[in-house]
Amino acid sequence: MEIGTLYICPTPIGNLEDITIRTINTLKSVDLIAAEDTRHTLKLLNHFEIKKPLFSYHEHNKIEKGPVLIDKLLSGVNIAQVSDAGMPGISDPGEDLIALAIEAGIEVVGLPGASASVLALIVSGLPTRRFVFEGFLPKKKQERKERLEFLKKEQRTLIFYEAPHRLKTFLKEVYKVFGDRNITLCRELTKTYEEKLRLTLKTAIEYYDEIDPRGEYVIVLEGTSEVYEEKNPVDDLSIVEAVKYHMESGISKKEAIKKVAKSRSLSKNEVYQEVLDL
Repeated sequence: MEIGTLYICPTPIGNLEDITIRTINTLKSVDLIAAEDTRHTLKLLNHFEIKKPLFSYHEHNKIEKGPVLIDKLLSGVNIAQVSDAGMPGISDPGEDLIALAIEAGIEVVGLPGASASVLALIVSGLPTRRFVFEGFLPKKKQERKERLEFLKKEQRTLIFYEAPHRLKTFLKEVYKVFGDRNITLCRELTKTYEEKLRLTLKTAIEYYDEIDPRGEYVIVLEGTSEVYEEKNPVDDLSIVEAVKYHMESGISKKEAIKKVAKSRSLSKNEVYQEVLDL
């Protein structure tokens, strides 16, 4: 019996004309469509006169429903996986289904198409040569702070997603950790009232103190221009501990003394006197 194929099908992020001909044809040809919100996907299918069975697969049922879809694929059913908008597998449960399919030896075919994160990056005016997609920050305050502290040193352009009711908090927390930087806030991309605000973090905070955020946001943030030197863990050790550390990596005591002396601007004899008993 032939195994089915899992097709990863991007859907429009706003404007229905942004769906590809290949995606339409794939949705018409598969046996089943796995969707985050079947009601939302049904509207899309009706618009393009596609009649296929829908299967509910989302963040809250993925552990239970993922294996069910894998069994269907193994039995020969061809399945298209779609998210509510954009590319499946990015900040949605498609990631888990893809991993399960690959583990089971099922062919996964990805189709190119709309992605809000890349579109926002392109129109942001910020550097695009190198970038980092972060998606949503953790919900817990301490975890968010730790993640931002980690990202503070990132020189590449950063891309985040944020819900409207958390946007003001997001901006203030990022400003507190990062300081002022250029930022582009995108909402309603590809829709009639598409909005792109190119501001600094400080002016964005002031702007939204006067206006309530509406709609889901893609946020593109400038990377740091500062160069941070990575701290060497040996620097916090005593001279004896530092020499031991280097010796444990496999080098001789003589070479270890030489390394420590050079890193601390000491003479080899000064270091040697400290480690006579080693």
